[in-house]
Amino acid sequence: MEKLQLNEMLTKLHEELEQVDSVDETTVSVLTALREDIQHLLSQTGAGTAEEQEPISERLGEAIEHFEADHPRLSIAIQHVLDSLAKMGF
Repeated sequence: MEKLQLNEMLTKLHEELEQVDSVDETTVSVLTALREDIQHLLSQTGAGTAEEQEPISERLGEAIEHFEADHPRLSIAIQHVLDSLAKMGF
């Protein structure tokens, strides 16, 4: 059940990422890393190990800070993913 919910949240996050239109170089870098992380998480059959999730969780946390002011909906979506990972023990 948690894996299904995580996949749904990651899909929604991916959709939110696609809607970001005002980007600078830093934003492009953050978006690229997040898209790669999302694709990696969606392609896994399991949630992955804590060692695999830690860097992703850190990047998601950094993305929340980056998008907080200009893209609050995106920040909220990222926070939901982080919360889900935390509930799964990551």
